Amino acid sequence: MLRGREILFSGRVQGVGFRYTAKQLSRRFSVAGTIENLSDGRVKLFIEGELSQIDGFIEALLEENRGTVADTERIGKPYRGEFTGFEIIG
Repeated sequence: MLRGREILFSGRVQGVGFRYTAKQLSRRFSVAGTIENLSDGRVKLFIEGELSQIDGFIEALLEENRGTVADTERIGKPYRGEFTGFEIIG
């Protein structure tokens, strides 16, 4: 079953290549979505795919950025199917 997730990452997540790492990792998983810096210093990820692929992607992203992510806020979203790839916004 396809799902959607919005994840807000806080910590030292801007200016450290976090979004570019996410884009690179997205190629290893069957996921699609967007990632962007927010004005409050957090990074927002919207991702869609099979739940196991989403969870694997997030786990890999957190592992690659160990020490920079202080907290994550995960919000379930309905699958919309509007993405065909993974894009960095901004």
